[in-house]
Amino acid sequence: MQRALDRFEAANAQVLGVSCDTVFSHQAFAEKLGGIDFPLLSDFWPHGAVAQAYGVFNAERGMANRSVFIIDTEGVVRWKKVYPPGTLPDPDELLEALARL
Repeated sequence: MQRALDRFEAANAQVLGVSCDTVFSHQAFAEKLGGIDFPLLSDFWPHGAVAQAYGVFNAERGMANRSVFIIDTEGVVRWKKVYPPGTLPDPDELLEALARL
């Protein structure tokens, strides 16, 4: 079975992770998982500025809501979905959305 990341790369898509955690938290998270094959970006300071700019910062919880954005090569958001806490994005759904663009 082809890894989800390979499927995104085959669709000419770059996967990035962004969270309001520190770089040190990202390192610990990646180590706990045995490594991560895509970049994790820190939106720690100013805290949540990127999440706020994209409208997904949860000020009550001090973190971003789990969200996925498909951004084209011109920097335009073409697709967005916000997920309930504890819900993981479905790679098939994301690849279908990407294909429709």
